[in-house]
Amino acid sequence: MTTQLERRGVILAGLILLFTGIPFGATPAEKAPSIKIFIEPQDGFESYIAAAIFKKKVPAVVTQNRDDAEFVMTSKVTSNPESTGSKIARCIFAYCAGINGDQTATVQLINAKGEVTWAYNVKKGGHKNFQSSSEAIAKHLKNYLERPPKK
Repeated sequence: MTTQLERRGVILAGLILLFTGIPFGATPAEKAPSIKIFIEPQDGFESYIAAAIFKKKVPAVVTQNRDDAEFVMTSKVTSNPESTGSKIARCIFAYCAGINGDQTATVQLINAKGEVTWAYNVKKGGHKNFQSSSEAIAKHLKNYLERPPKK
């Protein structure tokens, strides 16, 4: 047997759904059209980019088939670890900041005509910041894809 409080809760939930325009069993709203991107292999960095595209909800689909892709993304990652001698010398003088080196990642989004439609470069402290670099790339790619076209 349901209590009066439970019935009020069900009625309240129904009214909220009614007035917010969300019907019972509603499917998610239609998303913006996704583009298909093939990411060129680059020593495993392509996996980080694909994961970041998914995590940041970029309106794009990463495909493993280059022929199905509308765009190809190329990337280049360079890591510059700090040498041991340099680390010691820096820390002796109480300036240990930045002793883990740095990483630079550059990507280009190329259309079927071979034109670069978007490019981005990111530099992160630490020579093993693949996830951080790829998430920065995905964030800026999302901003690029979601911005309204210029008239």
